[in-house]
Amino acid sequence: MSRASHDHDAVRPIQPEARETSVLAAAAWHSLAWLVVANVIGVWLALLLLYPAAGSWLGEWSYGRWMPVHLNFQLYGWISLPLVAWLLKVYQAERGFAAHWSRGALWLWSLALTVGAYSWLNGHSSGKLFLDWTGYSRVFFPASIFFLWLVLAGAFLQHFRSPENASAAIRGAKLLGLALLALVPVAIYMAADPSIYPPVNPDSGGPTGASQLESVLVIVLILFLLPYGITRRGPRGKQWITAAWILFVLECLLCLGLGRRDVSHHRPTQFISLGSLLVWVPLIPAYYSGFCWHRNTRQWRIAVLAWWALLIPTGWCLFLPGVLDHLKFTDGLVGHSLMAMAGFVTSLLILLLVVLLGDDGDVFDSRWAFFAWQSATFAYVVIMLLAGWIEGNDPTFTMVPSAMRNAIYGLRLVLGVAMTAASCNWLLRLTMRMRTTTIRSHRSSSTTRSLREAASV
Repeated sequence: MSRASHDHDAVRPIQPEARETSVLAAAAWHSLAWLVVANVIGVWLALLLLYPAAGSWLGEWSYGRWMPVHLNFQLYGWISLPLVAWLLKVYQAERGFAAHWSRGALWLWSLALTVGAYSWLNGHSSGKLFLDWTGYSRVFFPASIFFLWLVLAGAFLQHFRSPENASAAIRGAKLLGLALLALVPVAIYMAADPSIYPPVNPDSGGPTGASQLESVLVIVLILFLLPYGITRRGPRGKQWITAAWILFVLECLLCLGLGRRDVSHHRPTQFISLGSLLVWVPLIPAYYSGFCWHRNTRQWRIAVLAWWALLIPTGWCLFLPGVLDHLKFTDGLVGHSLMAMAGFVTSLLILLLVVLLGDDGDVFDSRWAFFAWQSATFAYVVIMLLAGWIEGNDPTFTMVPSAMRNAIYGLRLVLGVAMTAASCNWLLRLTMRMRTTTIRSHRSSSTTRSLREAASV
């Protein structure tokens, strides 16, 4: 073999893994960008609670119009896109020809969110929490999801006979997944109809115990599925994984037995059945111990399990008769929602991104950002629960300025700034990593072309 030929083989073009990582990194970048924007809006909303006159600075874009933008950016931007990245990985849409369409799907998704924000800021909303889509945005966003579905389906067909899909069980599971995902855009379009509502607890105006049980079981199912496709089974914990799936089926049967109807939380069947979720506090950590995890994930796995251990028991306690009656429509429920979203879900999503990004997942290793986010979230939950309990005794507490009220809301603003700073750190670190990778890729491509030209001389 000639020297030129040897050099030609030694310096290879960018490997497929590099292209795969870039697509997953792009999904992570989109999600973090929406997290930062949503957090900035959250800081603005916290400022308006302290200084309402600032609302006049933006004219008709008032607190009430910014709130759905903030909530939907968190749900459909930050929370949804890491799961989209997971789907891209599972269906192998982050590699080969499908990677180009995957990038397009990410931009289309973000464009749909931008269109939605414009609609909400101009006063167009269905009035339903997290389902504010109306008019053209009600069509555009489901259409962007359908485009993503086409990309996933195309990638699945392209890699149908790849080693990852060698098992008939795996192919069947992915086909079932595609069938269920095809229903999502239709479900969102229909659910955004203002005339359609889920069962309501007549004594709280919120969800029933059965509805909350159903929602938590969906989260449990997501927790079950996330390790598949991104990591592998470990040598231990098989019995816990089997036991968890059996218990999940039993919980689903319980949920079906409760039915879907308007029913009060004062009914023992509602709060007792919801209490069955307590078994998942130790079982989820046992389930996750049956998988092998990247070395970068340790602090985030601890955070996920710690928030989970707080979330389930406190959620059940807040639903109990007497407690829910005291805290309904108060900041106390806002605090618990933040425990779920900013505490548990955010830690889970960053854990997912760390695994998907592999060695590049160290962009989330910043200790100060980790502790700033976790400690600020915990403090935020505590002060909101305190404010909610006071508000339960005095409904005017959050409406009439006072030293206590202003102190709590001032601290809320400071904590929001800390959380925003942490999210900015993650976005900046990922942006710099992607930029560095792009520069290296271009240099590698240039070097390869030069060697090929030298070999041909």
